[in-house]
Amino acid sequence: MKTNQSTNYIVRYVLDCVVLTISFIITRLYISGKGDVFFSKFNLLLLIAGYIVWHFVARIYHLYDDFRSRSFSYEFIAILKSLLLNSVIITFILFYFRNNYPYPRTFTLLYTEMIFLFITIEKFIYKQYLMRIRSRSRNIKKVLIVGAGNLGMSFYNIIAANKHLGYELAGFVDDTRKSHLNGEYLGKINELEEIFAKNEVEDVVIALPSGAVNKIEETVQICEKNAKRVRIIPNYSHLSPGKFRINNFGEFPLITIRSTPLDDVENQFFKRIFDVLFTLLLFAVFFWWLFPLIALLIKITSKGPVFFRQERWGLHNKKIICYKFRSMVANCSDLKDDGKYNQAQKNDPRITRIGRFLRKTNLDELPQFFNVLFGTMSLVGPRPHPIPLNLESRETIHNYMLRHIVKPGITGWAQVNGFRGETKEPGQMQNRVNFDLWYIDNWSFWLDCQIIFQTVMNMIKGDKNAY
Repeated sequence: MKTNQSTNYIVRYVLDCVVLTISFIITRLYISGKGDVFFSKFNLLLLIAGYIVWHFVARIYHLYDDFRSRSFSYEFIAILKSLLLNSVIITFILFYFRNNYPYPRTFTLLYTEMIFLFITIEKFIYKQYLMRIRSRSRNIKKVLIVGAGNLGMSFYNIIAANKHLGYELAGFVDDTRKSHLNGEYLGKINELEEIFAKNEVEDVVIALPSGAVNKIEETVQICEKNAKRVRIIPNYSHLSPGKFRINNFGEFPLITIRSTPLDDVENQFFKRIFDVLFTLLLFAVFFWWLFPLIALLIKITSKGPVFFRQERWGLHNKKIICYKFRSMVANCSDLKDDGKYNQAQKNDPRITRIGRFLRKTNLDELPQFFNVLFGTMSLVGPRPHPIPLNLESRETIHNYMLRHIVKPGITGWAQVNGFRGETKEPGQMQNRVNFDLWYIDNWSFWLDCQIIFQTVMNMIKGDKNAY
Protein backbone atom coordinates (compact mmCIF):
# COMPACT_ATOMS: atom_id res chain seq x y z
CA MET A 1 0.00 0.00 0.00
CA LYS A 2 2.88 2.38 0.64
CA THR A 3 3.82 1.86 -3.00
CA ASN A 4 0.31 2.84 -4.05
CA GLN A 5 0.47 5.93 -1.83
CA SER A 6 3.81 6.94 -3.32
CA THR A 7 2.49 6.40 -6.84
CA ASN A 8 -0.61 8.44 -6.02
CA TYR A 9 1.55 11.24 -4.65
CA ILE A 10 3.80 11.27 -7.74
CA VAL A 11 0.83 11.21 -10.13
CA ARG A 12 -0.82 14.14 -8.34
CA TYR A 13 2.36 16.21 -8.40
CA VAL A 14 3.00 15.41 -12.08
CA LEU A 15 -0.56 16.47 -12.92
CA ASP A 16 0.04 19.71 -11.00
CA CYS A 17 3.19 20.31 -13.03
CA VAL A 18 1.22 19.80 -16.24
CA VAL A 19 -1.29 22.40 -15.03
CA LEU A 20 1.51 24.79 -14.10
CA THR A 21 3.02 24.36 -17.57
CA ILE A 22 -0.29 24.97 -19.36
CA SER A 23 -0.98 28.03 -17.20
CA PHE A 24 2.53 29.34 -17.88
CA ILE A 25 2.22 28.87 -21.65
CA ILE A 26 -1.21 30.57 -21.80
CA THR A 27 0.16 33.49 -19.80
CA ARG A 28 3.23 33.81 -22.02
CA LEU A 29 1.07 33.69 -25.16
CA TYR A 30 -0.99 36.58 -23.83
CA ILE A 31 2.07 38.64 -22.90
CA SER A 32 3.81 37.92 -26.22
CA GLY A 33 0.74 39.42 -27.87
CA LYS A 34 1.55 42.65 -26.07
CA GLY A 35 4.96 42.78 -27.75
CA ASP A 36 7.19 40.63 -25.53
CA VAL A 37 9.00 37.46 -26.63
CA PHE A 38 7.06 34.24 -26.13
CA PHE A 39 9.81 32.34 -24.31
CA SER A 40 13.32 33.02 -23.08
CA LYS A 41 15.96 31.43 -20.85
CA PHE A 42 14.62 33.43 -17.93
CA ASN A 43 11.12 32.10 -18.64
CA LEU A 44 12.48 28.57 -18.53
CA LEU A 45 14.14 29.25 -15.17
CA LEU A 46 10.92 30.83 -13.91
CA LEU A 47 8.89 27.80 -15.00
CA ILE A 48 11.27 25.43 -13.20
CA ALA A 49 11.19 27.67 -10.13
CA GLY A 50 7.38 27.49 -10.32
CA TYR A 51 7.51 23.68 -10.07
CA ILE A 52 9.73 23.90 -6.99
CA VAL A 53 7.75 26.66 -5.30
CA TRP A 54 4.43 24.90 -5.89
CA HIS A 55 5.74 21.64 -4.44
CA PHE A 56 7.04 23.57 -1.43
CA VAL A 57 3.76 25.39 -0.67
CA ALA A 58 1.62 22.34 -1.45
CA ARG A 59 3.52 20.34 1.16
CA ILE A 60 3.15 23.15 3.71
CA TYR A 61 -0.64 23.15 3.32
CA HIS A 62 -0.94 19.34 3.00
CA LEU A 63 -2.38 19.53 -0.49
CA TYR A 64 -1.16 16.00 -1.18
CA ASP A 65 -2.73 14.52 1.95
CA ASP A 66 -5.20 11.66 1.58
CA PHE A 67 -8.61 13.38 1.38
CA ARG A 68 -10.48 10.13 0.78
CA SER A 69 -12.79 10.50 3.81
CA ARG A 70 -13.39 14.25 3.35
CA SER A 71 -15.44 16.30 0.94
CA PHE A 72 -13.81 18.27 -1.85
CA SER A 73 -14.31 21.50 0.12
CA TYR A 74 -11.37 20.54 2.38
CA GLU A 75 -9.13 20.05 -0.64
CA PHE A 76 -10.41 23.30 -2.15
CA ILE A 77 -9.34 25.24 0.96
CA ALA A 78 -5.88 23.65 0.71
CA ILE A 79 -5.75 24.77 -2.94
CA LEU A 80 -6.59 28.36 -1.99
CA LYS A 81 -3.96 28.46 0.75
CA SER A 82 -1.32 26.98 -1.52
CA LEU A 83 -2.20 29.35 -4.34
CA LEU A 84 -2.02 32.41 -2.10
CA LEU A 85 1.47 31.59 -0.79
CA ASN A 86 2.61 30.54 -4.27
CA SER A 87 1.52 33.93 -5.65
CA VAL A 88 3.36 35.79 -2.90
CA ILE A 89 6.62 33.96 -3.61
CA ILE A 90 6.31 34.38 -7.41
CA THR A 91 5.60 38.08 -6.88
CA PHE A 92 8.72 38.40 -4.74
CA ILE A 93 10.83 36.67 -7.42
CA LEU A 94 9.53 38.95 -10.16
CA PHE A 95 9.98 42.04 -7.98
CA TYR A 96 13.62 41.10 -7.49
CA PHE A 97 14.08 40.75 -11.28
CA ARG A 98 11.65 43.55 -12.23
CA ASN A 99 14.23 45.34 -14.39
CA ASN A 100 14.74 42.22 -16.53
CA TYR A 101 11.15 40.99 -16.83
CA PRO A 102 8.45 43.00 -18.67
CA TYR A 103 4.84 43.00 -17.47
CA PRO A 104 5.47 41.35 -14.05
CA ARG A 105 2.04 42.31 -12.62
CA THR A 106 0.18 41.09 -15.70
CA PHE A 107 2.10 37.83 -15.57
CA THR A 108 1.43 37.26 -11.86
CA LEU A 109 -2.29 38.00 -12.05
CA LEU A 110 -3.00 35.95 -15.18
CA TYR A 111 -0.72 33.07 -14.13
CA THR A 112 -2.46 32.87 -10.75
CA GLU A 113 -5.91 32.93 -12.34
CA MET A 114 -4.98 30.15 -14.74
CA ILE A 115 -3.52 27.99 -11.97
CA PHE A 116 -6.62 28.48 -9.82
CA LEU A 117 -8.94 27.49 -12.65
CA PHE A 118 -7.03 24.47 -13.94
CA ILE A 119 -5.81 23.15 -10.56
CA THR A 120 -9.34 23.20 -9.15
CA ILE A 121 -10.70 21.33 -12.17
CA GLU A 122 -7.81 18.87 -12.13
CA LYS A 123 -8.16 18.09 -8.40
CA PHE A 124 -11.92 17.66 -8.66
CA ILE A 125 -11.68 15.31 -11.65
CA TYR A 126 -8.89 13.27 -10.06
CA LYS A 127 -10.88 12.94 -6.82
CA GLN A 128 -13.88 11.69 -8.79
CA TYR A 129 -11.60 9.23 -10.60
CA LEU A 130 -10.21 7.87 -7.31
CA MET A 131 -13.69 7.52 -5.86
CA ARG A 132 -14.77 5.54 -8.91
CA ILE A 133 -11.86 3.10 -8.86
CA ARG A 134 -12.20 2.69 -5.08
CA SER A 135 -15.84 1.80 -5.54
CA ARG A 136 -14.51 -1.04 -7.72
CA SER A 137 -12.30 -2.33 -4.86
CA ARG A 138 -9.07 -0.82 -6.18
CA ASN A 139 -6.74 1.58 -4.37
CA ILE A 140 -8.17 0.43 -1.03
CA LYS A 141 -6.91 0.18 2.56
CA LYS A 142 -7.43 -2.91 4.71
CA VAL A 143 -8.81 -1.87 8.10
CA LEU A 144 -8.86 -3.96 11.26
CA ILE A 145 -11.48 -2.87 13.79
CA VAL A 146 -10.70 -3.53 17.45
CA GLY A 147 -14.03 -3.65 19.24
CA ALA A 148 -17.14 -5.30 17.82
CA GLY A 149 -19.66 -3.43 19.95
CA ASN A 150 -22.07 -0.73 18.80
CA LEU A 151 -19.26 1.75 18.13
CA GLY A 152 -17.23 -0.69 16.02
CA MET A 153 -20.26 -1.91 14.10
CA SER A 154 -21.36 1.66 13.38
CA PHE A 155 -17.93 2.45 11.96
CA TYR A 156 -18.01 -0.72 9.87
CA ASN A 157 -21.46 0.16 8.48
CA ILE A 158 -20.10 3.52 7.30
CA ILE A 159 -17.16 2.07 5.39
CA ALA A 160 -19.32 -0.75 4.00
CA ALA A 161 -21.91 1.73 2.71
CA ASN A 162 -19.30 4.09 1.23
CA LYS A 163 -16.95 1.96 -0.84
CA HIS A 164 -15.77 5.05 -2.71
CA LEU A 165 -13.88 6.07 0.44
CA GLY A 166 -11.45 3.25 -0.29
CA TYR A 167 -11.61 1.20 2.93
CA GLU A 168 -12.20 -2.52 3.22
CA LEU A 169 -12.67 -4.56 6.38
CA ALA A 170 -9.82 -6.90 7.29
CA GLY A 171 -11.79 -8.21 10.28
CA PHE A 172 -12.86 -7.59 13.87
CA VAL A 173 -10.90 -8.16 17.06
CA ASP A 174 -12.73 -8.33 20.38
CA ASP A 175 -12.15 -10.06 23.70
CA THR A 176 -15.70 -11.37 23.51
CA ARG A 177 -16.15 -13.90 20.72
CA LYS A 178 -18.67 -12.70 18.13
CA SER A 179 -20.09 -15.65 16.22
CA HIS A 180 -22.60 -13.49 14.31
CA LEU A 181 -19.78 -11.80 12.34
CA ASN A 182 -19.71 -14.67 9.85
CA GLY A 183 -15.96 -15.29 9.73
CA GLU A 184 -14.99 -11.64 10.12
CA TYR A 185 -14.19 -12.16 13.81
CA LEU A 186 -10.43 -12.84 13.91
CA GLY A 187 -9.70 -13.24 17.61
CA LYS A 188 -8.89 -11.50 20.90
CA ILE A 189 -6.65 -8.50 21.57
CA ASN A 190 -3.82 -10.62 22.99
CA GLU A 191 -3.82 -12.56 19.68
CA LEU A 192 -3.16 -9.44 17.58
CA GLU A 193 0.40 -10.40 16.61
CA GLU A 194 -0.78 -13.72 15.17
CA ILE A 195 -3.63 -11.92 13.40
CA PHE A 196 -1.18 -9.47 11.81
CA ALA A 197 0.97 -12.36 10.63
CA LYS A 198 -1.96 -14.12 8.94
CA ASN A 199 -3.88 -11.14 7.53
CA GLU A 200 -3.16 -8.10 5.44
CA VAL A 201 -3.79 -5.11 7.70
CA GLU A 202 -2.77 -1.52 6.97
CA ASP A 203 -4.76 0.52 9.48
CA VAL A 204 -6.11 -0.38 12.90
CA VAL A 205 -9.17 1.43 14.23
CA ILE A 206 -9.81 1.11 17.96
CA ALA A 207 -13.53 1.30 18.72
CA LEU A 208 -13.49 0.33 22.39
CA PRO A 209 -15.45 2.02 25.20
CA SER A 210 -13.61 5.03 26.65
CA GLY A 211 -13.44 3.25 30.01
CA ALA A 212 -11.40 0.35 28.59
CA VAL A 213 -8.11 2.24 29.09
CA ASN A 214 -5.97 -0.84 29.72
CA LYS A 215 -7.26 -2.63 26.62
CA ILE A 216 -6.65 0.48 24.50
CA GLU A 217 -3.08 0.77 25.80
CA GLU A 218 -2.44 -2.92 25.16
CA THR A 219 -3.78 -2.62 21.60
CA VAL A 220 -1.66 0.45 20.82
CA GLN A 221 1.51 -1.21 22.13
CA ILE A 222 0.98 -4.37 20.04
CA CYS A 223 0.14 -2.36 16.92
CA GLU A 224 3.18 -0.09 17.21
CA LYS A 225 5.39 -3.11 17.82
CA ASN A 226 4.12 -4.45 14.49
CA ALA A 227 4.41 -1.08 12.66
CA LYS A 228 0.68 -0.60 12.23
CA ARG A 229 -0.91 2.84 12.10
CA VAL A 230 -3.50 3.25 14.86
CA ARG A 231 -6.58 5.41 14.95
CA ILE A 232 -8.87 5.69 17.97
CA ILE A 233 -12.57 6.56 17.79
CA PRO A 234 -13.34 8.66 20.88
CA ASN A 235 -16.55 7.36 22.35
CA TYR A 236 -18.09 10.76 22.97
CA SER A 237 -20.57 11.00 20.09
CA HIS A 238 -23.45 10.89 22.58
CA LEU A 239 -22.31 14.24 23.95
CA SER A 240 -22.63 16.12 20.66
CA PRO A 241 -23.77 15.33 17.10
CA GLY A 242 -21.25 17.89 15.81
CA LYS A 243 -17.67 17.45 14.70
CA PHE A 244 -14.76 16.79 17.05
CA ARG A 245 -11.27 18.21 16.87
CA ILE A 246 -8.18 16.96 18.67
CA ASN A 247 -5.30 19.32 19.41
CA ASN A 248 -2.18 19.01 21.50
CA PHE A 249 -1.81 21.32 24.48
CA GLY A 250 1.78 20.71 25.53
CA GLU A 251 1.92 16.96 26.08
CA PHE A 252 -1.84 16.66 26.55
CA PRO A 253 -4.25 15.86 23.69
CA LEU A 254 -7.44 17.91 24.00
CA ILE A 255 -10.73 16.92 22.37
CA THR A 256 -12.99 19.77 21.28
CA ILE A 257 -16.53 18.38 21.52
CA ARG A 258 -18.05 20.66 18.87
CA SER A 259 -15.52 21.78 16.29
CA THR A 260 -16.77 24.06 13.53
CA PRO A 261 -15.18 25.51 10.37
CA LEU A 262 -15.55 29.01 11.80
CA ASP A 263 -13.24 28.11 14.69
CA ASP A 264 -10.49 28.58 12.10
CA VAL A 265 -9.14 32.15 12.22
CA GLU A 266 -8.54 32.10 8.46
CA ASN A 267 -12.18 31.19 7.80
CA GLN A 268 -13.31 33.97 10.13
CA PHE A 269 -11.05 36.41 8.27
CA PHE A 270 -12.31 35.46 4.81
CA LYS A 271 -15.93 35.51 5.95
CA ARG A 272 -15.40 38.98 7.41
CA ILE A 273 -13.72 40.26 4.22
CA PHE A 274 -16.60 38.92 2.12
CA ASP A 275 -19.15 40.51 4.49
CA VAL A 276 -17.54 43.94 4.25
CA LEU A 277 -16.89 43.92 0.48
CA PHE A 278 -20.37 42.62 -0.36
CA THR A 279 -21.98 45.20 1.96
CA LEU A 280 -19.99 48.08 0.51
CA LEU A 281 -20.99 46.96 -2.99
CA LEU A 282 -24.66 47.01 -2.01
CA PHE A 283 -24.32 50.51 -0.52
CA ALA A 284 -22.58 51.76 -3.66
CA VAL A 285 -25.18 50.29 -6.06
CA PHE A 286 -28.51 50.16 -4.21
CA PHE A 287 -28.61 51.46 -0.66
CA TRP A 288 -27.53 55.06 -1.38
CA TRP A 289 -30.94 55.69 -3.01
CA LEU A 290 -33.06 52.87 -1.50
CA PHE A 291 -32.52 53.87 2.16
CA PRO A 292 -33.75 57.49 1.70
CA LEU A 293 -36.76 56.24 -0.30
CA ILE A 294 -37.81 53.76 2.40
CA ALA A 295 -37.20 56.37 5.11
CA LEU A 296 -39.45 58.84 3.30
CA LEU A 297 -42.25 56.26 2.94
CA ILE A 298 -42.07 55.44 6.65
CA LYS A 299 -42.20 59.10 7.68
CA ILE A 300 -45.19 60.01 5.50
CA THR A 301 -47.27 56.92 6.45
CA SER A 302 -46.86 56.82 10.24
CA LYS A 303 -45.60 58.84 13.15
CA GLY A 304 -42.34 57.90 14.81
CA PRO A 305 -38.67 57.33 14.00
CA VAL A 306 -37.44 55.77 10.76
CA PHE A 307 -35.21 53.21 12.48
CA PHE A 308 -36.08 50.66 15.12
CA ARG A 309 -33.31 49.79 17.60
CA GLN A 310 -33.50 46.66 19.72
CA GLU A 311 -31.07 45.02 22.11
CA ARG A 312 -30.30 41.42 21.20
CA TRP A 313 -27.63 38.82 21.89
CA GLY A 314 -24.75 38.39 19.48
CA LEU A 315 -21.51 36.41 19.45
CA HIS A 316 -20.81 34.73 22.83
CA ASN A 317 -24.07 36.16 24.27
CA LYS A 318 -22.74 39.72 24.13
CA LYS A 319 -25.45 42.36 23.84
CA ILE A 320 -25.67 44.17 20.51
CA ILE A 321 -27.97 46.85 19.14
CA CYS A 322 -29.82 45.47 16.12
CA TYR A 323 -31.12 48.02 13.58
CA LYS A 324 -34.23 47.72 11.41
CA PHE A 325 -36.55 49.99 9.51
CA ARG A 326 -39.53 50.61 11.79
CA SER A 327 -42.43 48.48 10.60
CA MET A 328 -44.75 48.80 13.61
CA VAL A 329 -46.49 51.71 15.25
CA ALA A 330 -44.19 53.69 17.53
CA ASN A 331 -43.88 52.78 21.22
CA CYS A 332 -45.84 49.51 20.98
CA SER A 333 -45.03 46.89 23.61
CA ASP A 334 -42.82 43.87 22.92
CA LEU A 335 -44.24 41.95 25.88
CA LYS A 336 -47.57 40.29 26.51
CA ASP A 337 -49.54 40.71 29.72
CA ASP A 338 -47.93 37.53 31.10
CA GLY A 339 -44.44 38.96 30.53
CA LYS A 340 -43.58 36.70 27.57
CA TYR A 341 -42.20 38.10 24.34
CA ASN A 342 -44.92 39.13 21.91
CA GLN A 343 -43.79 37.81 18.52
CA ALA A 344 -45.12 39.36 15.31
CA GLN A 345 -48.21 37.47 14.13
CA LYS A 346 -50.20 37.29 10.95
CA ASN A 347 -52.42 40.38 10.65
CA ASP A 348 -50.68 41.85 13.69
CA PRO A 349 -52.41 45.20 14.45
CA ARG A 350 -49.09 46.75 15.48
CA ILE A 351 -47.72 46.55 11.90
CA THR A 352 -48.11 49.66 9.76
CA ARG A 353 -49.23 49.69 6.12
CA ILE A 354 -45.75 50.29 4.73
CA GLY A 355 -44.36 48.02 7.46
CA ARG A 356 -46.36 45.09 6.12
CA PHE A 357 -44.72 45.50 2.73
CA LEU A 358 -41.25 45.95 4.26
CA ARG A 359 -41.59 42.80 6.34
CA LYS A 360 -43.01 40.75 3.47
CA THR A 361 -40.04 41.66 1.26
CA ASN A 362 -37.44 41.61 4.09
CA LEU A 363 -36.59 45.24 3.33
CA ASP A 364 -37.08 46.09 7.01
CA GLU A 365 -33.87 44.14 7.73
CA LEU A 366 -31.64 46.27 5.46
CA PRO A 367 -30.28 48.57 8.24
CA GLN A 368 -28.63 45.48 9.71
CA PHE A 369 -26.01 45.92 7.00
CA PHE A 370 -24.75 48.68 9.31
CA ASN A 371 -24.37 45.95 11.95
CA VAL A 372 -22.31 44.00 9.42
CA LEU A 373 -19.99 46.97 8.88
CA PHE A 374 -19.75 47.50 12.67
CA GLY A 375 -18.72 43.84 13.02
CA THR A 376 -21.58 42.80 15.33
CA MET A 377 -23.34 40.74 12.65
CA SER A 378 -22.54 38.78 9.51
CA LEU A 379 -24.39 38.50 6.20
CA VAL A 380 -25.25 34.87 6.96
CA GLY A 381 -25.69 33.25 10.34
CA PRO A 382 -28.34 32.37 12.93
CA ARG A 383 -30.86 35.19 13.23
CA PRO A 384 -30.45 37.19 16.46
CA HIS A 385 -33.50 36.99 18.70
CA PRO A 386 -34.80 39.61 21.16
CA ILE A 387 -33.48 39.08 24.68
CA PRO A 388 -36.85 38.02 26.19
CA LEU A 389 -37.19 35.33 23.52
CA ASN A 390 -33.63 34.17 24.24
CA LEU A 391 -34.39 33.89 27.95
CA GLU A 392 -37.52 31.84 27.25
CA SER A 393 -35.97 29.55 24.63
CA ARG A 394 -32.69 28.69 26.34
CA GLU A 395 -34.64 26.88 29.07
CA THR A 396 -36.89 24.88 26.75
CA ILE A 397 -35.03 24.39 23.44
CA HIS A 398 -32.22 21.82 23.23
CA ASN A 399 -28.81 23.36 22.39
CA TYR A 400 -30.44 26.75 21.84
CA MET A 401 -27.50 28.79 23.15
CA LEU A 402 -25.04 27.09 20.78
CA ARG A 403 -26.38 29.46 18.12
CA HIS A 404 -24.27 32.14 19.77
CA ILE A 405 -20.87 30.55 19.11
CA VAL A 406 -20.86 32.42 15.76
CA LYS A 407 -21.96 35.91 14.77
CA PRO A 408 -25.68 36.31 14.06
CA GLY A 409 -26.68 36.95 10.47
CA ILE A 410 -29.09 39.03 8.42
CA THR A 411 -30.28 35.79 6.84
CA GLY A 412 -29.61 32.17 7.65
CA TRP A 413 -29.97 28.52 6.70
CA ALA A 414 -33.10 28.16 8.82
CA GLN A 415 -34.77 31.16 7.16
CA VAL A 416 -34.22 30.00 3.55
CA ASN A 417 -35.60 26.59 4.55
CA GLY A 418 -38.87 28.10 5.73
CA PHE A 419 -38.18 28.36 9.47
CA ARG A 420 -38.77 32.04 10.03
CA GLY A 421 -41.46 34.22 11.55
CA GLU A 422 -43.57 33.31 14.53
CA THR A 423 -42.78 30.18 16.56
CA LYS A 424 -45.95 29.34 18.47
CA GLU A 425 -44.87 25.82 19.39
CA PRO A 426 -41.53 24.64 20.92
CA GLY A 427 -41.11 22.24 17.99
CA GLN A 428 -41.00 25.13 15.53
CA MET A 429 -38.20 26.83 17.44
CA GLN A 430 -36.36 23.52 17.83
CA ASN A 431 -36.43 23.00 14.06
CA ARG A 432 -35.03 26.50 13.54
CA VAL A 433 -32.24 25.82 16.01
CA ASN A 434 -31.45 22.46 14.38
CA PHE A 435 -31.00 24.17 11.01
CA ASP A 436 -28.86 26.90 12.59
CA LEU A 437 -26.59 24.30 14.20
CA TRP A 438 -26.29 22.38 10.92
CA TYR A 439 -25.14 25.61 9.26
CA ILE A 440 -22.57 26.22 12.00
CA ASP A 441 -21.21 22.67 11.70
CA ASN A 442 -21.08 22.74 7.89
CA TRP A 443 -20.18 26.33 7.09
CA SER A 444 -18.41 27.07 3.83
CA PHE A 445 -18.09 30.11 1.59
CA TRP A 446 -20.21 28.40 -1.06
CA LEU A 447 -22.94 27.65 1.48
CA ASP A 448 -23.06 31.36 2.34
CA CYS A 449 -23.37 32.18 -1.37
CA GLN A 450 -26.20 29.65 -1.73
CA ILE A 451 -28.09 31.12 1.24
CA ILE A 452 -27.71 34.68 -0.07
CA PHE A 453 -29.01 33.59 -3.48
CA GLN A 454 -31.98 31.75 -1.93
CA THR A 455 -32.74 34.81 0.22
CA VAL A 456 -32.86 37.06 -2.84
CA MET A 457 -35.15 34.59 -4.62
CA ASN A 458 -37.46 34.47 -1.58
CA MET A 459 -37.59 38.27 -1.55
CA ILE A 460 -38.67 38.24 -5.19
CA LYS A 461 -41.20 35.41 -4.82
CA GLY A 462 -42.43 36.39 -1.37
CA ASP A 463 -42.36 34.28 1.81
CA LYS A 464 -45.61 33.05 3.33
CA ASN A 465 -43.98 33.12 6.78
CA ALA A 466 -42.92 36.76 6.44
CA TYR A 467 -45.40 38.98 8.26
